Amino acid sequence: MKKKKSTLWFWLILLLVIAILAIVITTTMNGTNEVISFQEFLELLKEGRIQESNVIVKYSAFNTAIIEGYFDNGNGLQQFIVHTSQNLVNDSGILDQLNIVAYQGSATASIIASLMPMVLMIALWVGIFWFMSKQGGGIGGGQNPFSMGKNRARQTKSDVKFANVAGIEEEKTELVELVDYLKNPQKYAAAGARAPKGVLMEGPPGTGKTLLAKAVAGEAGVSFFSIAGSEFEEMFVGVGASRVREMFTDAKKAAPAIIFIDEIDAVGRKRNNGMGQSGNEQTLNQLLVEMDGFGTNSGIIVMAATNRADVLDPALLRPGRFDRVIQVSLPDIKERKAILELHAKGKKIDESVSWHRVAERTPGFSGAQLENVLNEAAILMVREGRDIITIKEIDEAIDRVVGGPAKKSRAMTLQDKDVVSYHESGHALIGLKLESASKVQKVTIIPRGNAGGYTIMTPKDETIFSSKQDLLATIAGYMGGRAAEEIMFGKDKVTTGAHDDLDKATNIARRMVVQFGMSELGMTKYLTMAEESYGKIEGTYSDATAEKIDLEIEKILNESYEIALKIIKENMNTLELLAVSLKTLETITAEQIDYINKENKLPEEVLREKEKYEEEQSKIDAGEIIDLSLDDSED
Repeated sequence: MKKKKSTLWFWLILLLVIAILAIVITTTMNGTNEVISFQEFLELLKEGRIQESNVIVKYSAFNTAIIEGYFDNGNGLQQFIVHTSQNLVNDSGILDQLNIVAYQGSATASIIASLMPMVLMIALWVGIFWFMSKQGGGIGGGQNPFSMGKNRARQTKSDVKFANVAGIEEEKTELVELVDYLKNPQKYAAAGARAPKGVLMEGPPGTGKTLLAKAVAGEAGVSFFSIAGSEFEEMFVGVGASRVREMFTDAKKAAPAIIFIDEIDAVGRKRNNGMGQSGNEQTLNQLLVEMDGFGTNSGIIVMAATNRADVLDPALLRPGRFDRVIQVSLPDIKERKAILELHAKGKKIDESVSWHRVAERTPGFSGAQLENVLNEAAILMVREGRDIITIKEIDEAIDRVVGGPAKKSRAMTLQDKDVVSYHESGHALIGLKLESASKVQKVTIIPRGNAGGYTIMTPKDETIFSSKQDLLATIAGYMGGRAAEEIMFGKDKVTTGAHDDLDKATNIARRMVVQFGMSELGMTKYLTMAEESYGKIEGTYSDATAEKIDLEIEKILNESYEIALKIIKENMNTLELLAVSLKTLETITAEQIDYINKENKLPEEVLREKEKYEEEQSKIDAGEIIDLSLDDSED
């Protein structure tokens, strides 16, 4: 930060000095001189208004001459200057008339003096131009302003190996032959085969697409050129196409090599049908030409990553360009376990930690999130002064990744605590009693982010597809919190705590109707996945159809809510036990929840803390604010 500030001040001072010098030199050179023509000079001389003793004639380069002196303007002496040619001075005979000699001036000095103002002004504008580029203000994006079309790909040697990538074994298998081709291209040429010119990796963020590309380069020991799609274009149309050409030229010189384009959808989106071409379209066209090759890119493989392959131009995905598309999915439970074990190396982990159990608690986590979990756990270990990472730090790290840091200092009234306890117990109860519902892993009423509490539920079996029964059970689970509030406190006293639950439930119900054909409207699909992702709902279908869709969504939500109400009414004792456990311990685990469900009584640890909690509660007046961090019980 200090270096950036010093650079900023340096450029500001330099530009100010250049501007002042330009003004001073220009003013000094012209001074108060009145520029007159040679003919006007001769007339003033004839009229006797020239002070002949003070006239100086200077000869300079390129047959030029400068005459300087003073003349009487009626109010006093006025300095003048005349720019003319040496021939006119010699032919006029004024040198003899004035009885002076013309001085031979320095041609170099004369040229520099005459060009100095222009040079300084040019330097001023170059300085401004350079300053803007260095500040990343849009001109060149921090590059040399005179080479904006140059290659911006970063050339490195990757030290990442396949051993550094865990959890995506099938994807690695697809890429092993690329390594073999880069090492032994003659073997493939002899067999009449060629390696794919391009490999597109598609998948959610954090699943290891960039890491895979680096691993291929590291295993093959070849140059690795990396660039983001957004870096091709900045301000000027045509710059991106030039950078593509430069990038492939540099890669050919360094061949064998890998060119990796991250977020290629920023430059490879589908072209429109307009007559004109935007900068992105020119860049895309150049990329298509380079990959298809009016020449051969021997030893060069283009790898790219995107989260949105559906928006890419079809010309990019045809054979001869991106020949191979690899789906890099979120890891399943076995893959999550492998990723956790990989990132646990080099960290002091308690031997009692079960990576299988941790993997069970992290469905939907990407590889990057799992790495972040263990990093957060290590930070928590240091913060708490421990020498080893236990399941307690890992559990808290998972919660931090999901919902943010715990806010135990957030004040909550006894009434709020009561409401949150029953609300979260309602979610958990649906998970326990409804078939096809997800398994309850943890329930807490400790606030995180904007949530007063939350329930973590994971699928009992991780499958590729979700059935209609699964989706309805998920919606009922989201409705459990509001249903518990209504039963315990009445319809008029339900709270706003269910706003996020209702939002998620509505989104699932909408997709069931408009995308999955899981309603009485039939098998019609009203939105593409891209349209649904961008929320393009209005105007996609007629108002009459929109009304039918809304009615179907409302029907699904209402039926799911009735199911939640029915389950809670039938299991009031379990709801009470869950709520008491939450109010006592603030967080209950899957083991404690299963014990309550099977034994229909409170666990021993809850009973031990319950008496202390009730004693403390009796000392607090109704409605008084309490601090959740006061009850720091161990579980």
